Amino acid sequence: MMTQQERLAFGLVGPAVLALVLIVGYPFLMGVYLSMTDSRVGSSAAPAFVGLNNFFWLARSPLFHTAVLNSLLYTFIAVLVKFMLGLPLAILLWQNLPPKKLLRGIILLPWVIPIVLSATAWKWIYDPTYSVINWLLLNLELSESRVLWFGSPWAARISVMLVNIWRGTPFFAINILAGLMTMPTEIYDAAKTDGAGPITCFFRITLPLLRPILAFVLLFSTVMTIGDFPIVYMLTRGGPLNSTHLLPTLAYQIGLITGNLGRGTAVALFIFPVLLTVVYFQSRLMRNRWNW
Repeated sequence: MMTQQERLAFGLVGPAVLALVLIVGYPFLMGVYLSMTDSRVGSSAAPAFVGLNNFFWLARSPLFHTAVLNSLLYTFIAVLVKFMLGLPLAILLWQNLPPKKLLRGIILLPWVIPIVLSATAWKWIYDPTYSVINWLLLNLELSESRVLWFGSPWAARISVMLVNIWRGTPFFAINILAGLMTMPTEIYDAAKTDGAGPITCFFRITLPLLRPILAFVLLFSTVMTIGDFPIVYMLTRGGPLNSTHLLPTLAYQIGLITGNLGRGTAVALFIFPVLLTVVYFQSRLMRNRWNW
């Protein structure tokens, strides 16, 4: 027999668990089912069960291989650069600068601006005719001609990465700043009394104390970056020549644009084991099983 307190606990948690099952569990199971069928958008015929044929097709598809490589490269570089920029930016904002409240508000703007608005602005910035970047390069004589930012695969990849970095760096900075502001100053005072310098304090005190915050921010940013659909879709639509597709944009193109819902769902499901691996290692880090 459950006690009254246990029944109350199940009663409070029950609605949240039910909502999670309906919002996450049902779509996931439906996605698994669709990935094993030849379901097509708009087809009135009942989908036929094809087993793992959709996944075998993906394994042979060069376009899918490009999307996987792009997703891993995009996520790794973007998250690494956001971390490398966000950490010193947070330490800078931690100092007693006169307009620190104003600076914190300005730095947070890229994160709070609607992503559609910011992506549209960056599309104008990269426009070959009206690009402010090209104007600066030409007037500073750093380039002899206008740069076609979306004209070649690697230029397009770098362009979308820069937008993701610009948008995501404030998230790192503000969260790390929140962690820095909770640190006890007595530890730093004691370290300075013992003769520890700024570098020693950073690696021996600041980074170890920031480990839970960094683990959370890295995990969240990794999940959001690998599933970054709006920036890539609005800037390049996966082009040029399908060279900037990530897994979400490829799933959208195959599943909804071309109408092959079964294969598109199979692409989307491929993100799940990647995210599961990331969550596993990040959770180990958050439980302090690793030592820095």
